[in-house]
Amino acid sequence: MAKIVIAVLANAGGVGKSTLSVHLAYEVSKRKRKVALLDLDPQRSLDVFCGLEAAEAENTMVKVLAKNFKGDWVLESAWDEARIEVCQGHPLLADTGNDLVIRKRGEYTLADRLHKYPLPHDVVIIDCPATLGMLNVNALAAATHLLVPIQLEMKAISGAAELVEWCINTSEELQLDPKPSIMGFVPSMYDEAIAMHRQYYSQLPAIAEQLNVKLYPKIRSSNEFKNASAHGLPLHKYRNKHPACKDFKQIADDVVELVKSK
Repeated sequence: MAKIVIAVLANAGGVGKSTLSVHLAYEVSKRKRKVALLDLDPQRSLDVFCGLEAAEAENTMVKVLAKNFKGDWVLESAWDEARIEVCQGHPLLADTGNDLVIRKRGEYTLADRLHKYPLPHDVVIIDCPATLGMLNVNALAAATHLLVPIQLEMKAISGAAELVEWCINTSEELQLDPKPSIMGFVPSMYDEAIAMHRQYYSQLPAIAEQLNVKLYPKIRSSNEFKNASAHGLPLHKYRNKHPACKDFKQIADDVVELVKSK
């Protein structure tokens, strides 16, 4: 099994999960580590961010979670980077999640796959769906660490505390040993010009301290993220001088240190 498996979790859509997953993968790869991106989201966000064409179900995570999976992972190179590979998502993952509910060891299917048929990568990053269903339970059971992007609005901030509680309770119910640790909260899509963003951002340190969770530097809001994804590229490859490229550095540094410590 990979040394580090990071699930990028949130209990709402549009909070920057895929943006964080993709750019973290790119940053970690630049530190000479191999990264696998697993797309558990039926919306297939990583296809767009990684410039990949939609794949047939038998070449995606649908196959990995199927009963008859024999370890023949289908991985696509992202941006012709040798150190970054993607197992794509598919709309049928929604049906797969429903099937896992009634399957024996359904909650542990992804963990079982990674254990029995390990990937040769240093880090696996799981881009999770926006709802806390069976696919996210699978991500939690497979993960060594969790990252939680937080959009700077009241619903998202209150939801972060609920998500932490869900992770703790679900880990206990699954009897995970060791339980995945929460690497930190990642404030996303921050706009200094918006008063509400400044207000909520100022409240995050106290919330993170209360929950005993690290608070990472904010990921700024920029239309260039959208422009880059429209070209199927990370911001680093689209506009490598853009200051937002540096926003992922501390998280990537921490991931590499985790790999070294294993």
